Amino acid sequence: MINKKSENIDGYIAAFPTAVQTQLKQIRSLVRAAAPEAQETIKYGMPTFTLSGNLVFFAAFKNHIGFYALPSGNAAFQKELSVYKTGKGSIQFPIDQPLPADLITRIVKLRIKENLEKAAKGK
Repeated sequence: MINKKSENIDGYIAAFPTAVQTQLKQIRSLVRAAAPEAQETIKYGMPTFTLSGNLVFFAAFKNHIGFYALPSGNAAFQKELSVYKTGKGSIQFPIDQPLPADLITRIVKLRIKENLEKAAKGK
């Protein structure tokens, strides 16, 4: 659930049951590994990584982990994401299934490339 009371990602993760914490920590580690220069914060009550703008968000819900890579992250991996429930910029990873680590990493790397290209054009 979106937790507007958390001031940082550690606090956000700590508010969930152990099994959910494990998945949230895994997503955090995957994003950190793919984007070591990204900053962590809480936006819209969700753990957020920023790098020249918003990079990705994630959040825990009753039956899934929401991963938000903005519309471009979903569009680029549409075929691979077809096994998950998706929205315009959201992906729902079921809580009772392993996270697709490689896919998450590739989505983050795409978002880094997009943000850095956008930032370079803006200069």
